[in-house]
Amino acid sequence: MKIIGTGSSLPKKIVTNDDLSAFLDTSDEWIRTRTGIRERHIAVEETTTSMGVEAARNALEDAGVAPEELDLIIAATVTSDRIIPMLSCQVQAELGAKNAVAFDIGAACSGFLFALGTANAYLSTGKYKNALIIGAETLSKIMDWTDRSTCVLFGDGAGAAVVSAEGDHLLSIVQGSDGAGGMALECVNRSTNNPFCRAESNTFSYVHMDGPAVYKFAVRTIPKAIMQVLDEAGLTPDQVDYYLLHQANLRILDAAAARLKQPMEKFPTNMERCGNISAASVPILLDEVCRAGKIKEGDLIVLAGFGAGLTWGACVLRW
Repeated sequence: MKIIGTGSSLPKKIVTNDDLSAFLDTSDEWIRTRTGIRERHIAVEETTTSMGVEAARNALEDAGVAPEELDLIIAATVTSDRIIPMLSCQVQAELGAKNAVAFDIGAACSGFLFALGTANAYLSTGKYKNALIIGAETLSKIMDWTDRSTCVLFGDGAGAAVVSAEGDHLLSIVQGSDGAGGMALECVNRSTNNPFCRAESNTFSYVHMDGPAVYKFAVRTIPKAIMQVLDEAGLTPDQVDYYLLHQANLRILDAAAARLKQPMEKFPTNMERCGNISAASVPILLDEVCRAGKIKEGDLIVLAGFGAGLTWGACVLRW
């Protein structure tokens, strides 16, 4: 497979740390020094679907692929606008991609990597030629905006990539899950409610996170996954041109760079402007570095995601 086009979409409204400190017991310094985040985009008029569609259109334009040429659409999200129909099917309808098979994947912050791996499996059958991979989230709607330990971390947005079977650029991919640690980052769905079992409440809960546990998981797991994917590709960390990691926390990226013995210059970031956007984080960053002209043909790129589940994934691409 080969990524032949990228696109992204961010809400118009920008919320700074100072904006949050107006109604939370926090400050710009407290947030920046602990996370590296200065601001984030928050949806007001936008929806998960509208951002997913915009990112998809940008990626298709970049790839020079018409919607009718798509065989597959995979959307990674935990914040779709509806339980049914799925985000992927709503994007398919908006694009007019009538020939595509569409479905969603829920792997939280690792979602784009899981979707990419799934698309690769489909393309390798020879039956599918072009796939659209989307990571889209409106995390602001599942945040407790009175909880300064979580709501300051997250933002909204969408990223997308068009993937073609005409290429052999995916050198290796690894994925993993640790459900035993999953409650470190959780959000409860509706309770069972029917004529035989009445729920006390039918409202959705907000995200709850054990920050230290998630941090320890990330700094332990991501360098290990990256080393595994590089070993499988017969490469060393020094040979990689850029590491595009999930944008959760600058300290996590610092720790990963230190363990891999790589300079931070190889780790582009946008968390300072976007915060953590879960499944959309990696594809938005990928689109930004591509449009900035930082990646050139032949470069070796590592993509890696990690988060709720607990899940993780990493791949190495020759651009």
